[in-house]
Amino acid sequence: MAGNHTSIDNKRDANGSLQEKYRPNSSARKDSANKDLWPRALAQKWTVMLFIGTCLLYCARMAMPICVVTMAVEFQWSKIDSGLALGGFFWGYCITQVLGGHASDKIGGERVLFMSTVSWTLITLATPPLVHLSSHTLALTTVARFLMGVLQGVFFPSLASLCSQRVMKGDRAFLMSTMHSGSALGTLLAGGIGSLMLDRFGWESVFYCTGFMSSLWVLVVWLCFIKGQVLPEQKEGKMNPQRSVSRTPWLSLFKKTPVWAMVVAHMCMCSTSFVLLSWLPTYFNETFPQAEGWVYNMVPWVIAIPSAIFGGYFSDFLLSQGCGLPFVRKTTQFVAMGVSSLFIIILAGGVSFCTAVTVVSISVGASTFTSSGVSVNVQDLTPSCAGALYGFMNTMGAFSGLVLVSLSGYLIEVSHSWATIFSLITVVNTLGLVVFLIFGDAHRVDLVDYNSVNLI
Repeated sequence: MAGNHTSIDNKRDANGSLQEKYRPNSSARKDSANKDLWPRALAQKWTVMLFIGTCLLYCARMAMPICVVTMAVEFQWSKIDSGLALGGFFWGYCITQVLGGHASDKIGGERVLFMSTVSWTLITLATPPLVHLSSHTLALTTVARFLMGVLQGVFFPSLASLCSQRVMKGDRAFLMSTMHSGSALGTLLAGGIGSLMLDRFGWESVFYCTGFMSSLWVLVVWLCFIKGQVLPEQKEGKMNPQRSVSRTPWLSLFKKTPVWAMVVAHMCMCSTSFVLLSWLPTYFNETFPQAEGWVYNMVPWVIAIPSAIFGGYFSDFLLSQGCGLPFVRKTTQFVAMGVSSLFIIILAGGVSFCTAVTVVSISVGASTFTSSGVSVNVQDLTPSCAGALYGFMNTMGAFSGLVLVSLSGYLIEVSHSWATIFSLITVVNTLGLVVFLIFGDAHRVDLVDYNSVNLI
């Protein structure tokens, strides 16, 4: 898997067909020549803003889970009612993944991210008055959460498209890792500060505060990054291989083994992450009823933030040392799925509270390495349509996550054993990892024969 190939040149063979040729140490020269790429200074500024945006996105996403218990008491919801209100987000989240990625591939990820953030910020601010609007509180809350899912569903596919279009290849893993650390920080802030605001000022304050902070982000991005900025446009007749999505047969992509290896690994990673997010609080509450809730709700996410950033540095370091892309992607994915499973299976036995928190923290931290593996692999395989394909991956991951979370609840109810759940996570992760290690790759598969294209 290892090699010294770090960049791609497109040349024609004797028959005139476009082929990939890899040259060592030419990535920077090729990236610099691409006018669509951000200058390094601008890329650093966007990285900071996208990190903050990801953090706020997760704060808004976690507002409802934090407030649902209080809202259920106020509006007399049952557990089933609360489940409907929470589940509305995920159904909406699955709908716009592919559409958001495809739109980003066409018009630019910056625009799609900005417009979606404006929209879900308004939904966040409008949720409290909307819920109080009439006696149909459950229906209105579910609709608000559904719309939140629809609007936030475009974020990560747009980010994948943006990263593919604007960021140098050697910096992509770090950008994606930084964004994933932002999601961990958002979850942490929502659980900590959000809980304090809920106790002191009521559940409405959580939505208003998150919406206000997101509004500030929107204002800064508009004034400093988007307003007056003319993004490079794709001209007809000058086909850029990086953006040949209209010339790339989608059916042919889904016949490529590396594409399905990536999709399967992403599905397994998403589903096991959903299970941990959904059931770990219940596990700790039932297994260690005397333990402080803030410890197991916050410590793993504190560890996840530097771990995700380190994963990006580690990946880029391997590339700078001449390791091939396939080797780097598979190495980081092994940490994300293999190492994390080795620690999570420890919970299947009898452990102390300190041991449980430690192994969960290590497992969650290791899982963040997927942002330098499968999450960025889509930009290696299909840079011309990275957003749309990542949207498809995320849709499959969301659906598989919903299924596995429901199955886990059934297994807990039937077996009365948490060991079953941790064993299930290990099996699913191992399956996805083996498929990716055997069939995964990082060489482009979206190139087409440009003989039929009139190049000017």
